[in-house]
Amino acid sequence: MNADLIARYSAPVPRYTSYPTAPHFHEGVGEMDYRQWLEANSQGALSLYVHIPFCDRLCFYCGCHTKQVRRYDPIATYLEALNSEIALVATYLPLRRKVAAIHFGGGSPTIVSPADLMRLRATLDANFDIGPNCEISVEIDPTHVDAEKLKAWRDFGMTRASVGVQDFEPIVQTAINRPQSFEQTALVVKTLRELGIGSINLDIVYGLPHQDREMLLRTIDLSLSMQPDRIAMFGYAHVPWVKKHQSVIDTATLAGPADRFAMAAAGASAILAAGYDAVGIDHFAKPDDSMARQLRDGALRRNFQGYTTDGADTLIGLGASSIGKLQQGYVQNIVATGQYCRAISEGRLPVARGFALSDADRASAQAIEELMCQYAFSVTELRARFGKAADDACNDALHASFNEDGFVSFDGDRFVITDQGRPFVRTIAAKFDRYLAEGKAKHSSAI
Repeated sequence: MNADLIARYSAPVPRYTSYPTAPHFHEGVGEMDYRQWLEANSQGALSLYVHIPFCDRLCFYCGCHTKQVRRYDPIATYLEALNSEIALVATYLPLRRKVAAIHFGGGSPTIVSPADLMRLRATLDANFDIGPNCEISVEIDPTHVDAEKLKAWRDFGMTRASVGVQDFEPIVQTAINRPQSFEQTALVVKTLRELGIGSINLDIVYGLPHQDREMLLRTIDLSLSMQPDRIAMFGYAHVPWVKKHQSVIDTATLAGPADRFAMAAAGASAILAAGYDAVGIDHFAKPDDSMARQLRDGALRRNFQGYTTDGADTLIGLGASSIGKLQQGYVQNIVATGQYCRAISEGRLPVARGFALSDADRASAQAIEELMCQYAFSVTELRARFGKAADDACNDALHASFNEDGFVSFDGDRFVITDQGRPFVRTIAAKFDRYLAEGKAKHSSAI
């Protein structure tokens, strides 16, 4: 593809794991709002996101809310607060609720000791109905986990493991401070399978320092040899203005837009050739995987964890920095763990900020999510669901000039991103973002 065209469409835009995106959350939404939203939440499916903001080391590429710790004491203190938050949130729900899915992110959730993990499960069971069909997914750093911890997570109820790979090339691993051998990773995957974990995802990153197309393809080949059920291939987001530790990465070692585009295309081709289905912009799944099936059924969703099979109407975020979504809007917890723990000790819901949704916001969110998941949406269906708010949300974007590049088609009802335009879906979706021009946040490259 033309390098000028790639450069033009690679302008920094959000990843659209929510709409409005997190930089537009504000302190005007606080604890009282969250309490009222919880008290009104009496029906529909519910899922939980649990954030563990600690790691044994700090990877330089990381964009997550986490910190390196050398002692277990801060983790133990944090877990006491987390258990208390779970109980506190449950008191505001009008009914004991059934949980459809739980996702543990970080940081490194596997840093939690087996004993504390069992206490956490007991707290969840005391406050929610977690049945045998609940999907429990856990992010795993294979360099800091052993068989005992993996067994503890199996006993906890883990059904899906997301194992971080990033890249197997030594020069790349040195640059991002993440030494990790293929053998270490393969052993963790083997152990997970022996423990009966039915779904395994591998995370790969392109656009890392020193990385080129050949390095990425070698990492993909090694990853495919482990026969994961899903693969996520993310573009590295270089945002040192947000994550100061990324400043140690020499920008001269990072690929430009055209090379990033070529890497992503080559990586996708290799994964597709191995028999996986493409799911949105950065996920791949075996055809019989639930994510591939939901894509075919038009039921795929997108939330703060990226593409997901979680169709719950309500997502409750637990832990420092976690974000929840309720029908009325978004809430985000305090980021700093000390302040988070203090709020919990005072009996307060630890809300830092949020966003109350209007009907126009919901209409825009629906259009953007459908573009990100299915590369298309129906204006007629959007109007049937949201009325005039659909026109308020979409009219200007629908008539924006995309066709000159052949990236979209619009027949008055169906707005469709063409095959050629799919790599640029984030840039196209940004045209439906009514807040983007108002914000001061800087984002990562769209490629």
